[in-house]
This record gives sequence, structure tokens and C-alpha cells, in this order.
Amino acid sequence: MDYRIERDTLGEVKVPADKYWGAVTQRSLNNFPIGDDRFRMPMEVIYAYAYIKKAAAYANNKLGVLDDERAELIMRVADEILEGKLDEHFPLKVWQTGSGTQTNMNVNEVIANRGHVLRGGKLTDKEKFLHPNDHVNRSQSSNDTFPTAMHIAAYIKTVEYFLPRVQFLYDTLKQKSDEYMKIVKIGRTHFMDAVPLTLGQEISGYVAQLEYGIEAVRSALDHVLELPLGGTAVGTGLNAPDGFDKLAISKIAEWTGYPFRPTRNKFAGLAGHEPLVNLHNAIKTLAVAFFKIANDIRILSSGPRCAIGEIVLPANEPGSSIMPGKVNPTQSEMATMVCSQVFGNDVALTVGAKTGHMELNVFKPMIIYNVLTSLRLLADAMDSFARRAILGMNPNDYRIKMHLEQSLMLVTVLVPYIGYEKAAEIAKKAYAENKTLKEAAVELGYLTPEEFDKIVRPEKMVKF
Repeated sequence: MDYRIERDTLGEVKVPADKYWGAVTQRSLNNFPIGDDRFRMPMEVIYAYAYIKKAAAYANNKLGVLDDERAELIMRVADEILEGKLDEHFPLKVWQTGSGTQTNMNVNEVIANRGHVLRGGKLTDKEKFLHPNDHVNRSQSSNDTFPTAMHIAAYIKTVEYFLPRVQFLYDTLKQKSDEYMKIVKIGRTHFMDAVPLTLGQEISGYVAQLEYGIEAVRSALDHVLELPLGGTAVGTGLNAPDGFDKLAISKIAEWTGYPFRPTRNKFAGLAGHEPLVNLHNAIKTLAVAFFKIANDIRILSSGPRCAIGEIVLPANEPGSSIMPGKVNPTQSEMATMVCSQVFGNDVALTVGAKTGHMELNVFKPMIIYNVLTSLRLLADAMDSFARRAILGMNPNDYRIKMHLEQSLMLVTVLVPYIGYEKAAEIAKKAYAENKTLKEAAVELGYLTPEEFDKIVRPEKMVKF
């Protein structure tokens, strides 16, 4: 590989000749060979940084601390980053310094070197028109830009990627709930037979669970809109001109189309990450609901002949290498594994967020990695579950009717007429002697066949 020499305050470093990053980025690559490409800093963070650098250049120029040509070059390269043209130049891992300094410098160096080349210079030039610290990082610190990038990345990913896919699962389940609202089936509590409800009512519970989670996510997003940009090193705004934060953040809001605003307290913005903890807690809430939904679907489809089998799922792939014809509820299995991973991410994030010592939390890369990972995994899982399980799901009318007719818990409707103890006696006799409830009730002399048929009508035992 061809190399060029780059320099920083520690000295000279060999850098691949065709890459725009510089010495600090290369040192990070050399010093943190942790994991493979799966643990690269998410591009959502890099794109968020592009907005930050573009807005900072604009604000610095308007406030008289950065000349027109340098500001225009920085903004131009930031746009190239946002267009995905420079993705290969951001190779750093999540596992680096806890402030995200090396990722900030990676962005600074790429913008400085690319800007120099756009102006007609060469990467091998000793003196370059743009300096990563003096110009691209002007009025900023890693300590305020990285948490700002965290919030921008998390907000955009949630709104543009996550919520639409959750909504699709919600809409799909809602459609099935409406469609099956008149199909009466037996309910189950404690994994035991209970009184009837309709399949649509059962699914409406899943719909409501998702609705609660969606509401929690939307509520949590408001605080994620608060950005600590302008706090610089410890939150005081040292080396940033007056008005920098408001002007830069207003441009971020304008260019992203989302109402980002300065944080109410920059010290908290650098030292704590409660807004992201709250957001991930809402994501976890949806994962909890999704886990339950996926498990219920798995149980209801079990069998198909020797278990419940009340719903039929699409046969997406063969289920066994040894048992011919077996089809498994693989979408439910996938979903519950994903939810379990989200729960694990939440633990890691919680540990990281509580480890904010004094004026800086130093688990920032791990925190945003887990937030973005959970958003991506859960969104993809919900979308796949909706498309490959729920859309093609159908009721098994035969099994539903069979279970309904065999259930002993229909006896519950007799309680107002003959009392709890006599109703229990009927159920016990029917179970012990393998008889129907009607047969047991008549033999005990508590009801005539006509009276039983008039009272025990499953379709009248549910309220719509």
C-alpha cells in the first residue's frame, strides 16, 4: 500500500495515500483494533457530524471568526459527506476514546484534506489551506459536538426509520383485529382455559400495547431535540463567540427539517445522557410489547394439530432437516431474539449513561451505538414480522370452534343463575367424567337442556 506522511502534535504518522483522514484518525486505527467492521462508528453519527460542521462553519463565518473561502469549502465537503460520497474515509471503531474525540477529528481531518484538494492542493502538501482544528473545529470541542451528533443521529433514525416500521406493524395488526372482531374463541389465563373473547379483541390488545410504546417514543423525542453544541470543553462555551450555539443550531434545524434547539443546560448535555436513556427506555418498552405479541402468535399457531393451532402462519421455509413437512414460527423466534438483544443493549447503555464523571460522560460512543443498533434491529424485526407473519396470518376456524365447544370455562356464565358452587360442581363433573357441560348440568338436575342452551351462548358472552 502507498502511504503519505501526516503530522499531529505527537509527530509523524503513515496514512494510506488515497484516504482523506489524517494523523489522529490513523493513530486511532492503530491503537484501537477492537472488533471488525460491524463495530465501525455508525454512519448516522458521521452524517450528523456533517450537519454540525456545516452549521459551525456558517455560524463562525457570520460571527467573523472564519473567512468566506474556508467556510464555503467546509460547507461544500459537509454536503459531500451527506451525499454519501466520502463514506470510505470514516473507518473508526465505536471502541475508542469515550468522548468520541477521534471520530470528531476523523471528520475534521477528512473535511480539511478534502477541502484542500477541492481548492487544487495535494494530500502530500506540507502546508494545507484548511486546518482540522483551527478551521473545521473552530468554536467547538469533541465534548459538545459528539453528544450533539448523538442526538441528531438518534432523532433522525427514530423519526425516519424506526417509527414508520413500528407504525406498519401497528396498522397490520389493527387491520387483522378489525377483520377478526366477530370470531369468537376461547380465552386463556395462566395458560389455562378462560372465558370467551373474539380473536379481534385478542389482537386489539396487541395493537394497544404498540400504541402505548409509540406514544412513549414520541414523548421521549422532545428532549432529544435539545443540542449541547456551543458548550465546548466543559459546558462554559470557552472559545466560542457569543451567539454561536443559537445560530449554528438554527441552521441544523433548517437543514435537517427538524426543530432542534439549544439544550436547557450544557453541563448536563456533556456530563449526562438522560434524554437518550429515556428514548431507549421507550424503545425497550416497545420491545417488551413486541416480545409478548410474538410469543402469543407463536403459541396460538402451535401444533398445528397437537397444540392450540387457532391461527395459521405463512409457511416461509422448511422447519426441519429431519422431519418432513414441519414448518416453524420462525418470525416469532427472530422477533424474540431481537427483543432480547434490545434488552441487553439497554443494560449496556444504562451502565454507560450512569458513568458520567464530573463534567464529561466517557461512554458516549457505546451509548449511541446501542441506541442506533436497537432502533435498527427492532425496526427491521417489526417490519419483517408484519410482512412475513401477520399479513399472511389466517384463523383456523375448525380449531377455534373445537376449543370453544370443549372449554369447561363456559360454565362461568351460569354463575348468576345457579351460583358459583353449583357451577364449579358442573365443571368438575364434566372434566372427571369426560362429558360436556350440558350433560353434567342436566345430570346434576341444575338445568334443563333448554335452559342450558338459552344461557350458554358463547357469542353472547363477549362485549364488542
